[in-house]
Amino acid sequence: MRDLRNMARYLSPCRRELAAAVALLFLECALELVIPLLMSRIIDEGVASGDVAFIWLQGGKMALCAVLALAAGLLYARFAARAAYRFGANLRQAEYEKIQSFDFASLDRFSAPSLVTRMTTDVTVMQNAVNGGLRPLVRSPVMLVMGIGLSFLMNAKLALVFLICAPILGVILALIVHKVGPLYGRQQRAMDHLNSRIQEGLTGIRAIKAFVRGEYEEEQFQQVSQELSDVSRDTFRSAMLNLPFFQLVMYTSVVLILWFGGRLIMAGEMQVGELTGFLSYVLQVMNSLMMISNVFLMLTRSLTSARRIGEILDASSGLASPENGVTEVPDGQVDFDQVSFRYQAGAGKDALRDVDLHIRAGETVGILGGTGSAKSTLVQLIPRLYDATQGCVRVGGRDVREYDLNALRDAVGIVLQKNVLFSGTIRDNLKWGDPEADDEKLWAACRAACADEFLEHFPQGLDTDLGQGGVNLSGGQKQRLCIARTLLKNPKVLIFDDFTSAVDTATEGKIRRALATRRDVTKLIIAQRLTSVMEADKIVILEDGQVHAVGTHEQLLAQDPIYQEIYRSQMKGEELDGPDL
Repeated sequence: MRDLRNMARYLSPCRRELAAAVALLFLECALELVIPLLMSRIIDEGVASGDVAFIWLQGGKMALCAVLALAAGLLYARFAARAAYRFGANLRQAEYEKIQSFDFASLDRFSAPSLVTRMTTDVTVMQNAVNGGLRPLVRSPVMLVMGIGLSFLMNAKLALVFLICAPILGVILALIVHKVGPLYGRQQRAMDHLNSRIQEGLTGIRAIKAFVRGEYEEEQFQQVSQELSDVSRDTFRSAMLNLPFFQLVMYTSVVLILWFGGRLIMAGEMQVGELTGFLSYVLQVMNSLMMISNVFLMLTRSLTSARRIGEILDASSGLASPENGVTEVPDGQVDFDQVSFRYQAGAGKDALRDVDLHIRAGETVGILGGTGSAKSTLVQLIPRLYDATQGCVRVGGRDVREYDLNALRDAVGIVLQKNVLFSGTIRDNLKWGDPEADDEKLWAACRAACADEFLEHFPQGLDTDLGQGGVNLSGGQKQRLCIARTLLKNPKVLIFDDFTSAVDTATEGKIRRALATRRDVTKLIIAQRLTSVMEADKIVILEDGQVHAVGTHEQLLAQDPIYQEIYRSQMKGEELDGPDL
């Protein structure tokens, strides 16, 4: 229930709509409860005495109550819907804002499909709980209390039936909720699995077609779809047991009331109209109990979704800007002082161990190493995508934890291994680097990244629409646009993580020459090609998360066996392949 209470604060902006909806519900209930009293008077007084005028008068009052109750119900539906959809929008916005504040460690805890499910399906469950659950949640207790009260006033002996039925219904409801609760959790996890399979299938559709794996993917999708179907069937089969059991108890109560009520009428202790009105209250009370049971089932499912949403909203990010954080990075000097890092506290070993590395402002540094040597991990500590487990990372002479996060990351530009572009035009994507950049500045960055070579062939130039994720571009074209976007930030530190893997050597050379003119920017280049870092001021070789060697190309070629092996394998290959055409 704590999770549901936490969700309630996102309902506070909708309190006016909720208050209006609740007031209208009370009005509707009061009007409906008056109708059986009027009906009993028609039978006992009007019909018994043959007073047609009285019958028409009471019938008119019943019709008026019914019309007013209908109007109240329609207005309630409007206010409840407004509150529910606003509540859903507030939840989705809060989740999305929270996810944007996550550090990489927090993102590692939640898979992308699970986050999508929590922002869509789980929010919809909560939204429906307000829209569809508010009515029975308010109406049922009101109708129950008032119905039982009026029933006891009408005939206390017959009303004792409720004292027998209520415990039976309570036991049935408790058993059903106990069984259904865990099933709702399984259902939402099955939805995560389905979303994961859909996401992989759509993002990897080209690879699936290239390897002719369509049938295999269909089988995999069928498995997760069947998993969701099976869990949903088990869940709703158990939840639907509520209806037949409650109907059994309700109609048994009606039969008993008719039996005992008939005997009371025959004994002269009760009138026919009184029994008819009493039965109306019985049906209202029983329907109220049934709605209350449905509310409990809805709350059980809502609790599961509220817990999943709460896991996002309550997740604490290990990275946060300090109070009065430094907002200016003076230069691009980077220092690693005995830095160690592991992704999880329980990990068996550190990804980085005892890294001691000092880079002066404006230097160009190449970083080499085998797969898994933690090259990308090293540079991700600079903009505080992760925090060092031990030691200290400094930028501009200050610990990165002293900086305001936005200021630090604005001062560090990074081109990741995976080139990410977004839906929209090329101009929209480039302006991620500088929202105020004019065409001259945009084209200058594109020329530095050699992106102008293909942009000039596009009829719409910078206004060319990329489609989702840049599907209209080749890998090399996307890579060059990502480089241009990063250059537009004018950062103090530029990090290139294998940034020319998708371009040819001639284009790579042009990009390196353009970058060399930016002497006031510290450049860290992670590369697989030796030619990408041979002209760097220093080259760092990582091996198994440790700094193996640091030096210039000439120093390492003369002294370091690992660098010598890399040089022989790559440069000999180029000699055997012959000159570039």
